Amino acid sequence: MTAHAKLSASGSEKWMTCTPSANLESQYPDEGSEFAREGTFAHAVFEQEMLSYLGRPVDPLPADLMHFDSQELRDHVATSVAYAIERIEDARAHCKDPVIMVERRLDFSLWVPEGFGTGDLVIVTDGSVEVMDLKYGKGIYVDPIKNSQLRLYGLGAFNELCHLYDIFRVRMTVLQPRLNNFGTEELPIEELLDWATYEVKPLAEMAWEGKGEFVAGDHCTSCFCKARYTCPARADQAIAVAQAEFGPIEDAKPPLPQSLSVERIAQLLPKADMVIDWFNDLKAYALEQATKHNNVVPGFKLVEGRSNRKYSDQDAVAAKLKAAGIPEEIMFERSLLGITAMEKAVGKKVFTEVLGELIVKPEGKPTLVPESDKRPALASAASAAEDFS
Repeated sequence: MTAHAKLSASGSEKWMTCTPSANLESQYPDEGSEFAREGTFAHAVFEQEMLSYLGRPVDPLPADLMHFDSQELRDHVATSVAYAIERIEDARAHCKDPVIMVERRLDFSLWVPEGFGTGDLVIVTDGSVEVMDLKYGKGIYVDPIKNSQLRLYGLGAFNELCHLYDIFRVRMTVLQPRLNNFGTEELPIEELLDWATYEVKPLAEMAWEGKGEFVAGDHCTSCFCKARYTCPARADQAIAVAQAEFGPIEDAKPPLPQSLSVERIAQLLPKADMVIDWFNDLKAYALEQATKHNNVVPGFKLVEGRSNRKYSDQDAVAAKLKAAGIPEEIMFERSLLGITAMEKAVGKKVFTEVLGELIVKPEGKPTLVPESDKRPALASAASAAEDFS
């Protein structure tokens, strides 16, 4: 079982912003999801591939996660492995004997109580160390610049290795293959140590002791705070926004979108997701309490939702229809495998050689996002409407 730090590097944006959240979260069970488990499997594949490349002993992949194994996942991980190998070869070209470590435990407890993490790949060369962190998710773009998690990993790498090597610079690289994101931040060690001493350490001490003010924001969802469902600060923030914009929440009658100016919409849109996310989390929490803990919110009740009919036994259905003289061409439909399933069935090499020129990737439909989003803007609304009509 993987150990988790109370003040983890992955949650550092959260506990550095909302220092009491770490103590509050300790009252809630760990959240698990299929996305997290898939990410764990992707990390295991990455570790296996890197160790194999380095000629080191390789452990078998976790049996309980093998259902995540797919050609798509393997291809994405292979992209990260290829990038990592490029960095290793570059290190070997500039350093006589670089040190390469896979799945290295990194201790930054000098600045964060009991703080530690794991570097997926650590490369030590003359005067520098590079830490790489694999992110298999694609829902949130991971910006490596001023990224507290990556910086804590870099800090841990320096702390673990500075007594063995002269380290003057630290590189911190994210491997996010599903978004083609392989960004890096590089800092002189003095700058990283100043950040750790004057920014991280005071906040970590407050977080450890549960002191400070609760602060709601994007970190509630991006860092998957376990207390986000019932956090009063988040509730107050969402309700305050709704009341400020639309009047008392119990009598809220928001104006129709067409009655708002573009300027007014620009003011409202950045706040919309925060309010919607909070209400969705609130609904999800209430449903979980009712279904798993028999704790139904007053004024509500559990009812059976809609469902679709299905066969209890498809083989038995086919046998009965066949016995009744129904032709197979009526019973069954024939369709081509989807792209991912076809690639897995015939193999990536054959798939590329035989079908490469027949595979197209249509443009995605226009989506409205803040200007801070990393994706390039479409040329114009008119061209977007023409392209996607």
